[in-house]
Amino acid sequence: MKIRQDAWSHEDDVLLAETVLKHIKEGSTQLRAFDEVGDELNRTSAACGFRWNAVVRARYINQIEEAKKERKERKRAASYNYYYAAPPANPAWSTPKLSPKFDTETSEEMDIHGVIQYLQSLAQSNQSSSMWQVKAEVLEKENENLRGEVKHLQSELNKLKQDTSIIEEDYQSLIQIMNRARRMAVLEDEESLHNPTFKMDKNGNLERVAK
Repeated sequence: MKIRQDAWSHEDDVLLAETVLKHIKEGSTQLRAFDEVGDELNRTSAACGFRWNAVVRARYINQIEEAKKERKERKRAASYNYYYAAPPANPAWSTPKLSPKFDTETSEEMDIHGVIQYLQSLAQSNQSSSMWQVKAEVLEKENENLRGEVKHLQSELNKLKQDTSIIEEDYQSLIQIMNRARRMAVLEDEESLHNPTFKMDKNGNLERVAK
């Protein structure tokens, strides 16, 4: 049973910090780091955790952030290298493919976070593909309706042209009839002037009748 009452040395604190930072970078837990340091220093895991949280952690705030960033970059690189054969040309239409180089060794290195990322990207890709398919169907339907409307308007235009042509012919015929009627009226007036009408009065005299 690990029972140790002596104080922590500077070297012990450095070992604790380096071990915890290493586990953070590798995506492991701090509890495992405490276990490892406890075995190394013959201390309990609880004692290592208390020392880390109470004293050491405050000295390594920047290093902890850097370790978390490195862990995130490693997971992103692992997801890209082991789950995708090549980056898709268009994420909205392409479906990520499993790499043919995915073997036993790499599968052991993958963690649940990478699996979740892959499944999320696959779901988003399928969702985007379905969304674009629905949009394409809607646009095709609208295009079909527009073609029908254009066809109807073209038919109406042809009918209007035909009606206009008939009206134009009727107008020309009416103009011709009016011109003939006008000429006949003039001829009748001239004929009346050249051929006066007479009547005989009671005394036997001829009298011209005014028109």
